[in-house]
Amino acid sequence: MGHALLGVFGLFLLNTLLYGHAEGPNKAVVTLQPNWTEVYRGERITLRCEITDGGDTEWEYEWRTTSSEKPPDQNKHSITSVTRSHSGDYRCKGRKNHTQHSSTGWSDPIKLTVSDRPQPVFTVSPSWLSAGASVTLNCSVEDPSAGWRFYWYKRVPDPLGNFYYRYEQLPGSTSGTEQDSYIVHGQTHTAEYQCRAGRGDPEYQSYTSYSMYVWSADIQSSASLTVSPDRAQHFTSDSVSLSCEGNSTEWTVMRSSPEENYLFDCSTWGAMNGSTCNMNTDWPSEAVYWCESGSGEFTNAVNITVQDGDMILLSPARPVTEGHSVSLSCRFRSQTSDSIVFFYHNEKVIQNDSRWELNISAVSKSDEGFYKCRHSGRESAQSWMSVQVIPAVSRPDSSSFPVLLVVGLVCGIVLFIPLIVLLCYRAFKAQ
Repeated sequence: MGHALLGVFGLFLLNTLLYGHAEGPNKAVVTLQPNWTEVYRGERITLRCEITDGGDTEWEYEWRTTSSEKPPDQNKHSITSVTRSHSGDYRCKGRKNHTQHSSTGWSDPIKLTVSDRPQPVFTVSPSWLSAGASVTLNCSVEDPSAGWRFYWYKRVPDPLGNFYYRYEQLPGSTSGTEQDSYIVHGQTHTAEYQCRAGRGDPEYQSYTSYSMYVWSADIQSSASLTVSPDRAQHFTSDSVSLSCEGNSTEWTVMRSSPEENYLFDCSTWGAMNGSTCNMNTDWPSEAVYWCESGSGEFTNAVNITVQDGDMILLSPARPVTEGHSVSLSCRFRSQTSDSIVFFYHNEKVIQNDSRWELNISAVSKSDEGFYKCRHSGRESAQSWMSVQVIPAVSRPDSSSFPVLLVVGLVCGIVLFIPLIVLLCYRAFKAQ
């Protein structure tokens, strides 16, 4: 038994002397700075080979990697701009200087994954606003906890005018925000926003996000968009025109749809004639439309659907003023019927009879919402009907009128009695 143990120990010593594979108290460890789980093309990183309990000993280093970029035999390897070719597993080991057989083992591998430059996913909520409401912007990237800061931008007119624009950082975001959300207070008009993310020093920047719009349906006195005929849904091949009105002499009509990441002006989907765009309705579509002036004004926005089916809901494209009447109707492309038609408000049936019209005599804010109609198992697309509230002219509350009357009478009596006393005194003195 003793001879066997001596034999095993002898083989171990021989292997150590010949190959240097014995692992003493020293161990090699690969570290990555910055220590992010995912690295993006163009970022700066540093790989280090650290020897635990290495003390003051001078070491020689060796690297092994599955990538196509092998580090030099040094303890630190900096890459100023990583590429996909740097992706792979990295190991290292150390050997004491002037010693052939005193070596650490290979370190555990560290996996480096290099991805393309990220583009944030940008959202806004709500996308349609009521005047003065707050809007929340969200900017998200993969691995959000990895030191990202977020920058927020709004498109504003450039002083050059003539449809030139620039993106201005929102207040408080010049140095970026740690939060991936930003709240805009008191917005009243249609506006375009973007975001980007950055991390590290020097800062590595993501791509800029796609633009997102916050639309206002409220009609402004300085600029407005009208639709002719004034309805939100149309059949293919219908004649539809969009007209811009306001203080500017230069207008263009813009369009944004869920299927398109980019904006398109009237020249790509219609024909501009002065301040009016005649839509091409040969194909079905659903998009938001608005006017922009050369000086950077935005009009109200409208949501228009072009249907290739045989039934649509006729509802106003622009907001209905509170207190006014409105009529919604269901229309076939080429036929009519006297059978029952169902009208829905926010998915709830509000009328089901043979009338093909839904009449609201005095619209209130509670009537705002999505409407659609259904007949014989067929449904129209739904459209949003917006209600614009006109601020009441400041006037005394009727309930306070009796109080004001009593106060006025008391004040009158208090002022009148001294006057009577004074007149009586003068008359008495004269006698």
